[in-house]
Amino acid sequence: MRALVHGGGPVNNLVVLVCLESPHAFWHLSGEHVKTLRTAFPSVHFRIATDDTITEYLPDAQVYFGWRFQPEWFRLASSLAWIASPAAGTDHLPIAGAQVAGVTVTRSYGFHGRPMAEHAMGLVLGFSRGLFTSSRLQRTQQWWKDDLAEEFFDLAGATMAIVGCGSIGTRLSHVARTFGMQVIGVRHKPPVTDPDGTTWMCTDDILQAVGHADVVVDLLPATDSTRRFFDREVFADFKPGSLFVNLGRASTVDQTALLEALDAGRLRGAALDVTDPRPLPMSHPLRWHPRVVLSPKSATFSRTYMDDAVAFFADNLGRYLAEEPLNGMVTAPTAPTSATGG
Repeated sequence: MRALVHGGGPVNNLVVLVCLESPHAFWHLSGEHVKTLRTAFPSVHFRIATDDTITEYLPDAQVYFGWRFQPEWFRLASSLAWIASPAAGTDHLPIAGAQVAGVTVTRSYGFHGRPMAEHAMGLVLGFSRGLFTSSRLQRTQQWWKDDLAEEFFDLAGATMAIVGCGSIGTRLSHVARTFGMQVIGVRHKPPVTDPDGTTWMCTDDILQAVGHADVVVDLLPATDSTRRFFDREVFADFKPGSLFVNLGRASTVDQTALLEALDAGRLRGAALDVTDPRPLPMSHPLRWHPRVVLSPKSATFSRTYMDDAVAFFADNLGRYLAEEPLNGMVTAPTAPTSATGG
């Protein structure tokens, strides 16, 4: 991180540039959020930019808080010391460029887990209770009770494997267990013990994990090591009749292999919040497959998202001013832990 002090004393006239625009109110910085930050840090100069004016303000900014940061902006941001993202994932940020420029990057975490756990369980319940089938058959059949009797499954006693089980996966694990599910957490470095009862496995044991699971949830991040992690070999070892849910990154799945597993009857279904490309062409077979449900990358939708993101940033800004370690520091792409890391 670039120096936080001038002449042995705290930085004066700190300029924080904020650009958090979105067509969705819960992902957009409001006037109340700005007021909250200015009230909490009266000595800090907060400059609020739009996508059109951001480059105008970059030369004076020491801190940047925003959704994106273009690599070419480093040329303009000679005073920049810290890039803060409200997102949990960082594959959209120029991490390598920031390291070369001596700029610290932080992600956010701790508040993505609730909506993502709700989304995951909504998709799982849609399959386990036959809700997606009902939605489809109500248009063509007068009564379809026998169809559901063949396909539903109980969550109580079933096993969920969460691949890339970080803090988001841990939240999902807690929710899944309230339904009576057993949980396998898969990550690069599993904890030694878990008092909550999760069974932990290393990513090297993925074939064993998916072979035991009735539901597999992909929360992997996008890294070189996770590219097409779910390939033909992995899908071939899925427990017959299991369900695949991807709330992580599309690059972690070989979609051709996924379609083959669905067509072969290996999987009872797939629920995908992410696809490659995004959005899928209207003619893409995943759109029309009877056992596939798509959602438009909406797993993190939450009415309190920006409230939580601003609170996380404010806490880190206090740490920054006090020259304390920042939460969520990102130094380099890492081996798989969680999709969004939070």
